[in-house]
Amino acid sequence: MSVQADALQIKEVCIMLPDIKIRCITNRHLAVQDYFDQIRTIALAGPEAVIIREKDLKESEYEQLAARVIGICADYGVPCIVHGYPYAAVHLGAEAVHLPLWKLLDMPDWQKRLFSVIGASVHSKEEALLAQSAGASYLTAGHVFATDCKQGVPPRGLSFLKEVCMAVQIPVYALGGIHAGNAKECIQAGAAGVCVMSECMKRADLPRGVFNHWGSFAVKHF
Repeated sequence: MSVQADALQIKEVCIMLPDIKIRCITNRHLAVQDYFDQIRTIALAGPEAVIIREKDLKESEYEQLAARVIGICADYGVPCIVHGYPYAAVHLGAEAVHLPLWKLLDMPDWQKRLFSVIGASVHSKEEALLAQSAGASYLTAGHVFATDCKQGVPPRGLSFLKEVCMAVQIPVYALGGIHAGNAKECIQAGAAGVCVMSECMKRADLPRGVFNHWGSFAVKHF
């Protein structure tokens, strides 16, 4: 091989990217094994947190399910965030709750003070600013990419995510259609981390600790 030809060869080099914070969102309808076995699989994979989102349940049913999820995750040191039901969160002794924006706006100040972390779901820069002013600790913003959960609804894209991230001073977690191949684009757009649902609920074979280094390696071509 000539020197010139050798110089034209494409080389692949693995480079380190910052670890990506992963929050897993539950949906028992997507679980590929027993729901609580799936929760255990997720906890072993090492996410930053698990958001217990089972919004079709009545609050009493949700509270019973969430208690079991919190217990499983506690065994592996994974914190849980109660979704949608602040009264259930109080009964469960949860420090963190995630709410749709309208619930956050309706929440009285005395109830907000019961939680150290309050998340809110937003879909625009304006909603993000409202949530921040209402006392949100962090936001989820989506949906960024196309996802089966929002079939027929166009994704808002990375420009939307960047706009939200630039508008507020609290962490923003990207949501919707996110996987290991595109998560780093969300971080580059300003997100503090990403939320995944299908990537955690539809896999019974999640390797132990995979979310601790998810997307840490990328291949750069030279």
